[in-house]
Amino acid sequence: MKTLLGDGDFVYEELASWAQLPDGWTFFETVDVAVDQQDRVYVFSRGEHPMTVFEADGTFVTSWGYGQFTRPHGVTIASDGTLYCVDDDGHWIGQFTPEGELLAAFGTRDKGAAYQSGDPFCRPTKVAFDIGEENLYISDGYGNARIHKYTKSGEHLFSWGDYGSDPSCFNLPHSVCTDSRGTVYLADRENHRIQIFDADGTYLRQWNNMHRPCGLHIINDLVYIGELPSQQPFNADYPNCGACISIHDLSGKRLARLGDQLPGEKPGQFMAPHGIGVDSRGDIYVAEVSYSGFGQFMDPPRAMRTFRKLVKQG
Repeated sequence: MKTLLGDGDFVYEELASWAQLPDGWTFFETVDVAVDQQDRVYVFSRGEHPMTVFEADGTFVTSWGYGQFTRPHGVTIASDGTLYCVDDDGHWIGQFTPEGELLAAFGTRDKGAAYQSGDPFCRPTKVAFDIGEENLYISDGYGNARIHKYTKSGEHLFSWGDYGSDPSCFNLPHSVCTDSRGTVYLADRENHRIQIFDADGTYLRQWNNMHRPCGLHIINDLVYIGELPSQQPFNADYPNCGACISIHDLSGKRLARLGDQLPGEKPGQFMAPHGIGVDSRGDIYVAEVSYSGFGQFMDPPRAMRTFRKLVKQG
C-alpha cells in the first residue's frame, strides 16, 4: 500500500528504502542532500561513509569523504557540479569535485574563530550562491550569529547579524539559500522564522508561523522548509508543531504541509528533517538527524530511519 503525503498539487509517495546501499552499509544519520543537474543525488552523512552518491533510481554510484570531516552538516551543489561541504565542528567549508577531490577550503579545519566573536568561522552550517555564483553566503550558526559573504576565490567581503530576536538578529542561523532573483533566505531556527535579505544584507521581511525551521531549499521559486519538532518535555506531545516539510511560494504563502502529527518512525511522518534536496521532476529527498533528535536518548541508544525520497504524483 502506498504512503501518500500532501494534497492538491503537492502529493507525494514516500519511498523510505529508495537508496540502494551496498550490503552491510547504513547511513546512521544523514544531515543534508544535494541533487546535480543530471539528477544524481549526494547524501551527506555522519556515519561511516560521509558522502554517498546515487543515480535518480537509487542505484549506488560511489562514496567519498573518508577522514575529511569532523562533523558533517550541510552540502550545496554549484551549477558546475562542485559541492560545498560544511563541517560545523571542523569550522570550515570544502569545495569538492563530484568525485571527492578537494579543490578549495574556506577556513582551516579544526581551527575555528573564537566562540561568539562574529568572525568566520565558528561552527558554520550552510552555503548558498548569489546570481552568477561569483559570491557565496555562509551561515555561521552554532558558535556565531552571522552570515558571511565571500567571493568564490575566498575573499571575505562582509558579514551581518547579531544575537537576538530583532530583524537581522539570529537565534541559530541554521541554513541559507537564495531564490532566482538573488534574494537571501535564512532559516533562523530557534526564532521560529525565515528572515529575508537583499544581496547587501539589508533586511527585507520575515516569515513566521513555523516551528524551528531547519532545512531550507529553493528551486523553481518554491521554498521547501524542514521544520523540527520540540525538544522540550512540556510540549513534546503537541501535534502540528514541526516534524514536517512545508512548501511555500516566494510571497511566503504555504502551499502544502507534509507530515503533521507527532514525530515518529511510522510511514508518512518525519522525525527531524534537517536537510532537503529537490530534483528536476520535483521529487524531494529528506535527510533527518533522527539519532541526534531521538535515538541517542533511548535506552539503549539506537540508529533510526534517517533518509527517504518523496516522489511527486501527477
